[in-house]
Amino acid sequence: MTIKKILLYTLFTSVCGYANAQVKKPVAKTHLKAKPKPEIPVKGDNSLLYEISGKGLPQPSWLFGTMHVLCVEDAALSQGLKKVLKSSEEVFFEVNMSDMSEMIGALKYVRMNDNMKLSDLLTPVEFERVKNYFDKNKPPIPFAMMNRFKPYFVSAVISEDILTCEKKTSMEQEILAEAKKANKKINGLETMEFQASLFDSIPYGKQAKDLMNYIDSIDIYKSTMHEATVQYLKQNIAGLDSLMQKSDPGMLEYMDLILYQRNSRWYYQIVEQIYQHSTLFAVGAGHLGGEKGVLNLLRQQGFMVRAIRN
Repeated sequence: MTIKKILLYTLFTSVCGYANAQVKKPVAKTHLKAKPKPEIPVKGDNSLLYEISGKGLPQPSWLFGTMHVLCVEDAALSQGLKKVLKSSEEVFFEVNMSDMSEMIGALKYVRMNDNMKLSDLLTPVEFERVKNYFDKNKPPIPFAMMNRFKPYFVSAVISEDILTCEKKTSMEQEILAEAKKANKKINGLETMEFQASLFDSIPYGKQAKDLMNYIDSIDIYKSTMHEATVQYLKQNIAGLDSLMQKSDPGMLEYMDLILYQRNSRWYYQIVEQIYQHSTLFAVGAGHLGGEKGVLNLLRQQGFMVRAIRN
């Protein structure tokens, strides 16, 4: 299972998982400091947290790379991120996670168009194999409900169970809880409807074939997911980008749709926002690195983007 398919599945996980997200109350911790310390720059792009400045900006803004599914113990907010969040006037996620009407309504976008069913895309034997997998692994959503779901969403349901830890969360949920606690204005770069619509541009037949490959190679996928998580916890943006570049050629045409075109749109939205308000943008870490990543798009246009200690 390739890292590009992981991005597809985790994107769909974000589309549908946010709808059921429960905002946790952060545990209060006491940190005794004589005075705030200045942000510490980091050499290279070895961080998940970046400051945007220059080009006449009245105040800095920040980018933070998230991961949509993590074990709770790996998702604690650093003091550097908390400081940035406190300094920000607004927080932008990929979608507005504070808009519960949109979160709940997201589930209507998981169905395939034209009354298509998964059983229409697979042979009876293949469909039975998928059903048996879910019967054995007891997913949070009954398999009977998923026959109309886009196959990549079915794959995303499986990906939720890849991590073996008892409690899972996302960096977005943890940041959202902290932002709400600080009464920050929350917004999104995209809508749920737009994110879900991306999967209608990928043939359902291909999605169904990938679902079968996913189930047949679940151990390989677990290994790849583990490697991606390790690189994320190391804050190795280049390492995550390298994993993407090693992916299979068959996904290249869709990565432009799923990743690079969105990065380009976000660039213009980010620039418009940062001249108005100091903002923290929390988006998937896979969007940050590489030639077509958000960090490089900003630098190419003359903004100073520096990694800071997270």
